[in-house]
Amino acid sequence: MNNLKKSDPKIYNIIKLEEKRQKEGIELIASENYVSKPVLEAMGSILTNKYSEGYPGKRYYGGNQIIDQAESLAVNRAKKLFGAEHINVQPLSGSPANLAVYMALLNPGDKVLGFSLDQGGHLSHGHPLNFSGKLYKIIPYFVNRKTEVIDMDEVERIALREGPKMILAGFSAYSRDMDWKRFKEIADKVGAFTFADIAHIAGLIAGGQLESPVPYFDVVSTTTHKTLRGPRGAMIMCKEEFAKAIDRAVFPGVQGGPHDHINAAKAVAFGEALKPSFKKYSSQVIKNAKALSSALQKRGYRIISGGTDNHLMLVDVYGSKNITGKEAEHTLEEVGISINKNMIPFDPRKPLDPSGIRLGTPAVTTRGAKEKDMEKIAKFIDEALMAKNNASVLNKIGKQVKTFSLQFPVPGIK
Repeated sequence: MNNLKKSDPKIYNIIKLEEKRQKEGIELIASENYVSKPVLEAMGSILTNKYSEGYPGKRYYGGNQIIDQAESLAVNRAKKLFGAEHINVQPLSGSPANLAVYMALLNPGDKVLGFSLDQGGHLSHGHPLNFSGKLYKIIPYFVNRKTEVIDMDEVERIALREGPKMILAGFSAYSRDMDWKRFKEIADKVGAFTFADIAHIAGLIAGGQLESPVPYFDVVSTTTHKTLRGPRGAMIMCKEEFAKAIDRAVFPGVQGGPHDHINAAKAVAFGEALKPSFKKYSSQVIKNAKALSSALQKRGYRIISGGTDNHLMLVDVYGSKNITGKEAEHTLEEVGISINKNMIPFDPRKPLDPSGIRLGTPAVTTRGAKEKDMEKIAKFIDEALMAKNNASVLNKIGKQVKTFSLQFPVPGIK
């Protein structure tokens, strides 16, 4: 970055500080990951100079012959990964992708059955302050209080009672498998569209570790980062019968020109995910998550639903150790461990200072960590939380975290 260093040293220095933070810390935010050097190079390419409203072969601007090749390559590689009939790789991020799905399938005011945010769902699945909650009538479903797992019989009862036009399955903080086939069966009983949001687990599905909703669902959206380990962005997959409606909803419905440098980086990431090494990676993500969950349980922490089937877990730190989620997030940040506070199902506390924290293993797995390393990470977490007000102890743990982290290289950072 010599040119940047000369022309804008302030931004250059900020980037270098962030590089240092990433190298020296443990990243456990479930939605974060590290992209490869080739993905970084594609994102920083001259493809950012082009405008290309429309789709390959049907652009509103000239000079897109090369851009068409890049976008088509991304689409074709994504089809190989997920087996979808139609794919749109232009959505700029997850929420705009979901907005496009709503617009393609529904009219304002239509009923949607969605997973409640405070139970593990996403803002775009019906939160009242989000477009989804403002424009559509959201009927929430929940987990069972005892098992903390989605009760599919209850989902069916709600669907039969409410008659939604669309059923949305997906999550941002839920550690168990989704029963895609059962969701589809319920939707067929009430004549509803099926929409799956696999933003968190797309990489685990692409890597063959979790079942895919693509064979069952009408439409599937995902981000292209998180477990898929690509650039920040999204895509929409659907049955061929919905292709025209989805494409029109993305452009000109909710977006103008796509970000061609990002679409090229998506193609690179999809190519990486097609390699055998990605299957090993996605398998290790789940092994690490199970190991971290077990290690924390041994130290007296309650894991929501008793464990995990994927890359993340919710930890009830307030019920386990009388520490709030906000306190835990701040304390762990002091020692170089990044996590996020998170509500747990039926949380008695407020969203900005909840009972839980969310942990995930995609990023540490990318750096090469294995199950034995999860034991060490659990030890760091526990010792830091137990010493939350002891600056000298936290300083000592912070040094240990740094030494530990520097054993594992970060892709794209020297």
